[in-house]
Amino acid sequence: DRELARLNQELPRLQADPDALRHQQTRNPRVRRLEAVAARSAVDAAYLARWRQRVEAVGNQYYPEASLRYGIYGSLRMLVTVRSDGALEDIRILSPSGHAVLDEAAIRIVRKAAPFPPFPEELRATTDRLEIVRTWQFEQNPLSSG
Repeated sequence: DRELARLNQELPRLQADPDALRHQQTRNPRVRRLEAVAARSAVDAAYLARWRQRVEAVGNQYYPEASLRYGIYGSLRMLVTVRSDGALEDIRILSPSGHAVLDEAAIRIVRKAAPFPPFPEELRATTDRLEIVRTWQFEQNPLSSG
């Protein structure tokens, strides 16, 4: 495999030069995607649970008024990318709710909840960026994500 041979040739230089290693990690970040069912390890599950609690707490505080006032409810699927330091990198709606006000509210809630806790050391050792995929449900009850 050519890629493996290239990496094997580059490894001694990267080990000798920490700045080069950091640059290489920036170019090729280790990205892991977590969905509720994919959070198999205790570290993944614990981080995902803390992330969810934080987002839901903010979401319940900033629940979209239009949803309550006009009875607009629905669910959407969202991908949120978090860097190892807890900084928010990206938010994307994967499946919209059908109501722009709900989709925009979900994005606003995630932005207000950021920054998130830095990754624990065990997670940071294997992951530079975490993609969290969640289904958000705006119902008559407070916000939930699953």
